Amino acid sequence: MSWFYRNVARPVLFAQDSEAVHNRTLAGLAAVSRSAPMCRLVEAVCGVPELPVEAFGLRFPNPVGLAAGMDKQAAAVPMWKAFGFGFSELGGVTWHPQTGNPKPRMFRAVADEALVNRMGFNNGGATALARRLARWRADGLWPAHPVGINLGKSKITPIEQATKDYADSFRALRGLADFFVVNVSSPNTPNLRQLQDKAALDEILAALQAINHSGPVPPRPVLVKVAPDLSFEALDEIVALAGPRDLAGIVATNTTLARPATSDAAGARTYSETGGLSGRPLRARSTEVIRHLHRQTNGRLPIIGVGGIFSAEDAWEKITAGASLVQIYSGLVFEGPGIVREVVEGLRDRLAGGRWSDAVGSAAGPR
Repeated sequence: MSWFYRNVARPVLFAQDSEAVHNRTLAGLAAVSRSAPMCRLVEAVCGVPELPVEAFGLRFPNPVGLAAGMDKQAAAVPMWKAFGFGFSELGGVTWHPQTGNPKPRMFRAVADEALVNRMGFNNGGATALARRLARWRADGLWPAHPVGINLGKSKITPIEQATKDYADSFRALRGLADFFVVNVSSPNTPNLRQLQDKAALDEILAALQAINHSGPVPPRPVLVKVAPDLSFEALDEIVALAGPRDLAGIVATNTTLARPATSDAAGARTYSETGGLSGRPLRARSTEVIRHLHRQTNGRLPIIGVGGIFSAEDAWEKITAGASLVQIYSGLVFEGPGIVREVVEGLRDRLAGGRWSDAVGSAAGPR
């Protein structure tokens, strides 16, 4: 499957505008997702073996998940399990519907296997997402793996009112997903990264947990997604909120504002675009952040590792640095859906019958 995608499908897809291809692909997956027999057929073809992992009170059929940003509108919720993902993270979603930043806003650096985007949380809003999620459940098409939702801030909401914006979204959605990720690290919403400041983030988390522990709906795990551009000191301030605000884990990392050196002219043009960079050039820094977080928490705070995963070797690097789970985005774009099976099978081989908990952080080193 991967050979066919890389050598036949990808050249055709990459000859077209990146966002247009993304939207057409999602539309096709959405149509297939509405058919339970078709989902079962896709799952049979993809054939991903189980590699069960438990983290923040949830059981994952395997540790390889779909990263946020791929399915902002929950258009193809059943299909991600059919492709073999052990979990999926939908969104980012904001309280207010928004169109995002002006187009074009998604770019490829093919030689470096990297993407640059400045999408700006384009989505239909939390209320519309809630209706769509409820429909998947009502139709009996909810996937048999954990589903998370990535929460962002609406662009029109002043930074001083960010807490209410996140809280409104969480209140509308908390009964419809298994876990939530507070996204204060996207570079594509003005001033959003200011919310990684300890005091600002503390206020947001306090509001979410107040909602989380009220009413008849059982509390959901709440995680925070951090930027790779934060200093270790700033990361430590976020870690300090884990106990007081009952953080279930950290997603490390979001896209970066940094740009790698390149001799490729097309890549240089892509890197001149504003926005966040993902893909292979992010791999080393995201792993470095994971390793630091694991050391600082003595492995007690689960980490979802994301950034530059294109192979089982890349995923294993993040697991042994301290990630309990990993997520893929750019790797799916460049390698196709076959990447899930290849990574899970490779992780099973490297684990060699050992315990997953012993592998997590095994190469992180002492604090």
